[in-house]
Amino acid sequence: MERSAGRSSRRRRRSRTLLGGTLAVATAAALTVTGLVSTAQAADINNAKNAGFESGLANWTCSGGSGAAVSSPVRSGTSALKATPAGQDNAKCSQSVKVKPNSTYALSSWVQGGYAYLGVSGTGTTDVSTWTPGSSSWTKLSTSFKTGANTTSVTVYTHGWYGQAAYFADDIEVTGPDGGGGEEPGPVIPAAPAGLTAGATTTSSVALSWNAVSGATGYKVYRNGVQAATSTGTSATVTGLTADTAYQFSVSATNAAGESVKSAAISARTAKEGTGPGPGPAVPKHAVTGYWQNFNNGAAVQKLTDVPADYDIIAVSFADATPTPGQVTFNLDTAGLNGYTDAQFRADIKTKQAQGKNVIISIGGELGTVRVDNDASATAFANSVYALMQDYGFNGVDIDLENGLNATYMTKALRQLSAKAGSGLVITMAPQTIDMQSTSGEYFKTALNIKDILTVVNMQYYNSGSMLGCDGKVYSQGSVDFLTALACIQLEGGLDPSQVGIGVPASTRGAGSGYVSPSIVNAALDCLTKGTNCGSFKPSKTYPSLRGAMTWSTNWDATAGFAWSKAVGPHVRSLP
Repeated sequence: MERSAGRSSRRRRRSRTLLGGTLAVATAAALTVTGLVSTAQAADINNAKNAGFESGLANWTCSGGSGAAVSSPVRSGTSALKATPAGQDNAKCSQSVKVKPNSTYALSSWVQGGYAYLGVSGTGTTDVSTWTPGSSSWTKLSTSFKTGANTTSVTVYTHGWYGQAAYFADDIEVTGPDGGGGEEPGPVIPAAPAGLTAGATTTSSVALSWNAVSGATGYKVYRNGVQAATSTGTSATVTGLTADTAYQFSVSATNAAGESVKSAAISARTAKEGTGPGPGPAVPKHAVTGYWQNFNNGAAVQKLTDVPADYDIIAVSFADATPTPGQVTFNLDTAGLNGYTDAQFRADIKTKQAQGKNVIISIGGELGTVRVDNDASATAFANSVYALMQDYGFNGVDIDLENGLNATYMTKALRQLSAKAGSGLVITMAPQTIDMQSTSGEYFKTALNIKDILTVVNMQYYNSGSMLGCDGKVYSQGSVDFLTALACIQLEGGLDPSQVGIGVPASTRGAGSGYVSPSIVNAALDCLTKGTNCGSFKPSKTYPSLRGAMTWSTNWDATAGFAWSKAVGPHVRSLP
């Protein structure tokens, strides 16, 4: 799901024609301009500013709002660049770097994720670039360039490739003679945080907040003198605590220079047993899911109580990753939501639940970097999601991870969460179309692994291009055939019809491509459940218990006058 207005966060593979043709041409071009790497002289410096993105995107410009500084994964320090291609944007991030004329510079960057390019233009001689088709671990890209007789600045850039996954970059170097900007001064150790206070408590967690510290890039939270959590913001929830027990908490500030002294300690006691939330409302046989945005990207800003009654499941978007692998937290964007307070938000969750709606927390989205790939991160995921359920009263969790997932450990995490939360837990998933083309895919395997506790898979039928249907034919997005033929793969691949939903944008502005009118959504629902209103593809049988539909987002729906929910909501309720 996307955070930037009018632009998608979902990356889909382009057609084989694009990858085999245009991409091949671009690749060949990149290879022909790659230079030889030179050895930097002893007096050389790194002329790039904010080379490790420790100061966010300062000194960098990213096309179409495609870039963001993230806390994981990083190669060094506390931040790295994440840039996400979308539509016709290859997520180019660039910086103007001062250089000396007639000089040689070594250019390098560490990259990870999808296709990643590193290059320089405006050299006055031969502009160069180098690339990698993607890597699951940090890989170094290196080349060199020579400046012309009158060159005093060059443009250094990174970018990804159209339709491919996000890439990460860190520790970019333009090493050579000082071009006049000088090397950046190193950071100084920050001061100790002030204003530490305890907020909501559950039987196993305590929410903490504190004042921001100038120059800090992160914070460490201590419980009884032992580090218990980390945060890149000014709040954290410490989990894994014992009920009705007093703890001492303190916090320190960190950056690349080191760690501050600890703040003054405060005391907080966990809640007594029996104070957690009970089972939530039952999900209807046919249900509509909508994502509610905890940020302002140009869509209508909403309170939870502004979400229409047509929505049965409301997925709060999104939980935030912490530096602890697998662990998540949630921070309400009060400023972006026009002063919507934490107390109002919590009360509105209860109001929606009293109306028979389920409110769940969504994990992932455009900036989500949650990784669950070992036993420790699986446990951290389960514990932290359950702590949020206890703290806010969420009824469950939505898995919307953009960078893929590990079926083995996500299965473990969700089963641990289920053991904690009980039979009322709501689990939804929002994979890309490519993730559900085969039962061998990690998303599909995860869905099948948890079939006994899974509520619904609302695959996103957009930002995709053409894909294969269950009959082996290729279908273009934006048609009833695309919706029905791709849903058929899940329905015949092992999921119960009640676990299959159709996910679409609420308006043309909700995604980069793939918007279909509500009438097309309703026709697809009829085709799958009743065998009527089909296009050229007609499934061999009907699936009357199909769960329903999903949209990104309730905010974009509101922007378009709720045209989507007014049409699709009643139709879903009328299904057999």
